[in-house]
Amino acid sequence: MTTTVTQTEQLPLGAALPPFTAHAISVSLPTWRDNVGYEEGEKRVVDAMVSGYPRFFIHLSIQRLAKICEQKFGVPGESCLLCPTRRVAEHCREFMLDRSKKAGAPVPVRLVQFTICPEEDDASAPCVELHIVFFPKDSFPLAKQFWQHTGLCVSSRLAERCLAMMKEDSSGLAGPKSPTTPFTKPGNRHYAAAKGLNKSPPASPPAAQSRFGTGISETSSELLSKDHINYVEERYGRNMPLESAAAAKRALRRRIAGVLVRDTPNDWSTAGAQDAQLGPSTRAEGVTEDDVFLYSTGMAAIWSVHQLALGVRPAAKSKHAHLKRSFPYTDTLKILEKWGPGCYFLGHGLDKDIDELEAILARESEASSGSPPILALFTEFPSNPLLRSADLPRLRALADKYGFLIVVDETIGNFVNVEVLPYADAVVSSLSKIFSGDANVMGGSLVLNPNGRHYAALKARMAATYEDSYYGEDAVYMERNSRDFRRRIRAIDANALAVCEFLRSRSLAASPSPPPSGPVAVKDVYYPRWVTSEHYARCRVPGGGDGGLFSLTFTSTAASRAFFDALPCMKGPSLGSNFTLACPYTILAHYAELDWAAGWGVEEGLVRVSVGLEERGALLNGVREALEAAEAAALKEQEAEGKGKSEEAQA
Repeated sequence: MTTTVTQTEQLPLGAALPPFTAHAISVSLPTWRDNVGYEEGEKRVVDAMVSGYPRFFIHLSIQRLAKICEQKFGVPGESCLLCPTRRVAEHCREFMLDRSKKAGAPVPVRLVQFTICPEEDDASAPCVELHIVFFPKDSFPLAKQFWQHTGLCVSSRLAERCLAMMKEDSSGLAGPKSPTTPFTKPGNRHYAAAKGLNKSPPASPPAAQSRFGTGISETSSELLSKDHINYVEERYGRNMPLESAAAAKRALRRRIAGVLVRDTPNDWSTAGAQDAQLGPSTRAEGVTEDDVFLYSTGMAAIWSVHQLALGVRPAAKSKHAHLKRSFPYTDTLKILEKWGPGCYFLGHGLDKDIDELEAILARESEASSGSPPILALFTEFPSNPLLRSADLPRLRALADKYGFLIVVDETIGNFVNVEVLPYADAVVSSLSKIFSGDANVMGGSLVLNPNGRHYAALKARMAATYEDSYYGEDAVYMERNSRDFRRRIRAIDANALAVCEFLRSRSLAASPSPPPSGPVAVKDVYYPRWVTSEHYARCRVPGGGDGGLFSLTFTSTAASRAFFDALPCMKGPSLGSNFTLACPYTILAHYAELDWAAGWGVEEGLVRVSVGLEERGALLNGVREALEAAEAAALKEQEAEGKGKSEEAQA
């Protein structure tokens, strides 16, 4: 199903994207002013939000469950963060202690285990373990950093499951804290267990408004019809039954590994079966489903492979190299800076960065006494938002010479279009994007290259440390969404190329010459067809396209704003949705560091567009409408500038 939105139908500020979706992973920020207001914490914007990207906006069901946990086990002045496993909670505690020590004094952090079981009349359903990290309220921003950077999030579907088992209704929480609420006494210094507390949760006080969400009482009423929704999805063959989560995960791993002999929407019921017909991988020789690992988010996969690199490579004082072919995705860089020995950041996105890398490797190799000069190199293919692709064969040669790992994030390129695994030791991806398309579930993957020289060590480490915390219901939805991802990607590639060719023909970058007349609003179009195209083409699979994501820069900020505001599509964070989705990327990702971003070539007025499955003619008409608005703004500026010069000359 495709989605189109005209300007008159623009979704209101703060609405869920996609609309009417309880687990939407984006939020409507329809104007440039709204995006600035979001970054500045403007009350008008914050109060309107009922959704958001899950690593930045804590889902309202998770907020409500956290309030219940604070009432049951907290003490005055404490807040909490919910984690899916004990290990994740311990990582959160370690992060908060480490960062707070570096800033001054360690914050007190304690952990509580809360086991929630269904009522006796639903004894067949499994219990759920929550692991709760408690800390002083004023340390919440530090805890939120862990949530955002690692992506090790509690699923909103898991939170709704917990609330349902606790018989928590959707009318909101009100009233004073119950004096009989039990407080947890830790069994040891850091961890307390509170098992089986699933009956009659106490009421919570009204939630304060915050940047990350609105009042807790404003949640979806989906819980009231959850069983009905599940029945409909299963009855009409869209979802595997919820108890088939293990089969859904097998289907996902096989799909990502490229080993399913038949993988079409009609074959979904057998994709995860034990007797499914499997063949050689279409990705790289020797890849199997056992080389694919699933995570709750793409960021969790990146964080985990970073931990993997730290665990398998020789101890060294040297840093990771972070070679982003162009500007980095912000949280990947934060992971490398805040965990481990730090990183070198080479972010111009030009081949001269590899020249600089070679100099670093030579220098560090002399000082490292036989240990690898760096531990790992991280890059995207292509990068976000400038769509630049690294010279992977050259990087692979350096990695083999100096003994470091290469990790490639293939989210934007995706393995339908490009194959980067032969050049990498590990490939990560955000399944939340085009692999899913429906923008209603999170997920991530990590694939090990069985032909890599470090494969045995990486695989052994994964066998010892990997923890499957991907919530089963999320896996079921991800499996359903991804059945036709190849068809969708090809259609989106064709749409994006048509849009980019049109915009480039009206830009300063037009070839062979600029547009013949009239004001020019678009400065350049960043798309793999024209950006480091030789590197991208080297990894392109037969029949592969250039992807669905592009970025635009403009001749003025006014033109940027006019284009964005007039663009008749959904607008909000994220990418890779089946519907076209746009955002002023630099404003959203780097508002507090605009000058720094500009220094790496990412301009304040950059607009990023993720193209969807809309009918191509309608899509082009909408882009043309936005471009005309931008050109009108450019003309107005030119006229104002000319008038000013004339008045100055007369004076």
